[in-house]
Amino acid sequence: MTALEIPSGITDSADSVPLDLVTPRIKVPRRRSRGLAITLRALGPLAILAVWWMASATGVLTSDLLASPPQVLRAAEKLWDSGQLSDALTVSLGRAGTGLCFGVATGLTLGVITGSWRLGEDLLDSAVQTLRALPFLSLVPLFMVWFGIGEQARVILIAVATTFPMYVSTFGAVRTSDPKLLEAARVFGLGRLATIRSVILPGALPALLSGLRLSTTLSVIALIAAEEINSTAGLGYLMAQAQNFSRTDILSVIILIYGLLGLIADIAIRALERVLMPWRTIGGAR
Repeated sequence: MTALEIPSGITDSADSVPLDLVTPRIKVPRRRSRGLAITLRALGPLAILAVWWMASATGVLTSDLLASPPQVLRAAEKLWDSGQLSDALTVSLGRAGTGLCFGVATGLTLGVITGSWRLGEDLLDSAVQTLRALPFLSLVPLFMVWFGIGEQARVILIAVATTFPMYVSTFGAVRTSDPKLLEAARVFGLGRLATIRSVILPGALPALLSGLRLSTTLSVIALIAAEEINSTAGLGYLMAQAQNFSRTDILSVIILIYGLLGLIADIAIRALERVLMPWRTIGGAR
């Protein structure tokens, strides 16, 4: 083929050029009904429940190892009717919620400072990264010495655990803000705080919500550890009592509740994402 030859299938006439060489095919996500999406998401947990039920019914899984689903359900009903479960939930949710609020606020503030100011990054980032590398469970004995065995130590432990996911997400989002938007903010005379409030934080919203999801999930994990600090109320206290008497049915109830708390929190934040960022829902794919 010489330099003046045209490959076969393509001519100099616009009408004879194949359509697939002019406009590439773009697959548009097919819209999926909400009911189908919920059904598909429920298949995994239902399969686990079915296997658990069959193993208990056939004797493969004995009650001294793990109670059967009917036994767990009866234990949950008794705990709820007696008021123990509702009281424990109230106490545990209060601890997790308070620690999460402090942790998210701290991580957001530190992330904005280090992401927006070079001096802030030089002064704070190395210290925060060092603390982030520490397993928060290793801080439990130290917190017991510093803050005692009261509610303060539990809330602070949850706050520390939830600070770092929010910090990392915020720092990365602020640091990668669109330079054109920042330049436009300077042209319009916006100050630093106004730029953060009106330009940087709205642009960082997807990353902030992702950090919030991670922090919320971690708050449940930290709650389990926090309630091991000589707790006299809450889900951790019920778990400790059940462990002393080898009540696998009650232990299973508490474990399932911890899992449900994490799942409900994640679903709530995903719903918040759809409200705050409706443009991310493309073709009903999410």
